[in-house]
Amino acid sequence: MSQIPTPESVTPQWLTTQLQKNGIDNEVVSFTQKRIGTGQIGMCFRYSLVYKNTSSRAPTSLVGKFPSNDPASRETGVQLKNFIKEVRFYQELQSSLSINTPKCYYADIIDEGPHHMLLLEDLAPGEQGDQLQGCDTKTAEAAVLQLVGLHGPSWNNSGLIGIDWLGSPDPEASGMVSELYQSALPGFLDRYGDALDREQQDIISAFGSSENIKQASLSEPFSLIHVDYRLDNLLLKQSGADIQATVVDWQSVTLGNPMTDVAYFIGAGMLADERRVAEETLVKKYHDCLLAFGIAHYAFNTCWEDYRRASFSGFPVTVIASMLVQQTERGDEMFSVMANRHSRHALELNASEFL
Repeated sequence: MSQIPTPESVTPQWLTTQLQKNGIDNEVVSFTQKRIGTGQIGMCFRYSLVYKNTSSRAPTSLVGKFPSNDPASRETGVQLKNFIKEVRFYQELQSSLSINTPKCYYADIIDEGPHHMLLLEDLAPGEQGDQLQGCDTKTAEAAVLQLVGLHGPSWNNSGLIGIDWLGSPDPEASGMVSELYQSALPGFLDRYGDALDREQQDIISAFGSSENIKQASLSEPFSLIHVDYRLDNLLLKQSGADIQATVVDWQSVTLGNPMTDVAYFIGAGMLADERRVAEETLVKKYHDCLLAFGIAHYAFNTCWEDYRRASFSGFPVTVIASMLVQQTERGDEMFSVMANRHSRHALELNASEFL
């Protein structure tokens, strides 16, 4: 295995080699490097490239993604398999899917990390979604329908079962998540509880102790799921009257119920008043697109019940991740907003009946 670059060791020669491996025969003579984004587990840099000869095929910039330089975040990325999941996604899964993702020029990892790197298409002028601000119904529809390109091609695909790095629900994994959740919960409520009313705190606590909601085995329907499908992990570009969503940050990809991604996005990404009006229509449009893709034997009433049950999908990510990654001001605001929206979503869908 070749040595994996660090942010300090990337050179024009190395970038030239990666472009040539992808059919772009241009020589990079220099570049500038700028830190972008506010990732909790990884850190990203934009490389603005200068070539010896100009070419319309050669990208003017690329994005390099590396592990965070925070020791706790790096350890979390290894423990939760975040690093290996993202590298393997681009190496093994991307080509079989129709969901919009950035072109990958390089992906490599040592063991399960933390040492790894991705060299990806720069999607500028696409703009990162804003988890704190939330989104309108039009943006939510673009994001939710994009999920059909992830779920449809992998729907009930038994060939994906048993891939170690990908994982799927099982008693051991379920038990580990439960333990992490329970151990993180007191600190989470201490840090973010003031932003939640008593009813919200109670359902977040009840979820952690419920045996009924835990998925201890993989059952149909299942598909690849993103797990952390939210606005901060989308790059949005206006194209005429349409919005194009491209999905990044594949650090949590696994197998599970596809409605996990749908409920997670709608619950976390939309403000409550607009969500209440639009969510059933959005889920119906997603279901119609599944049918058009060729997914049969998935009735809408089953889809809607799966959606209601999946309104809890943001709870583990919010509670566990908030206590494991490096604490930042924006991170605190983001986790507080997510906790508020996810818990309110579950309450309003009466999902407590599943606990």
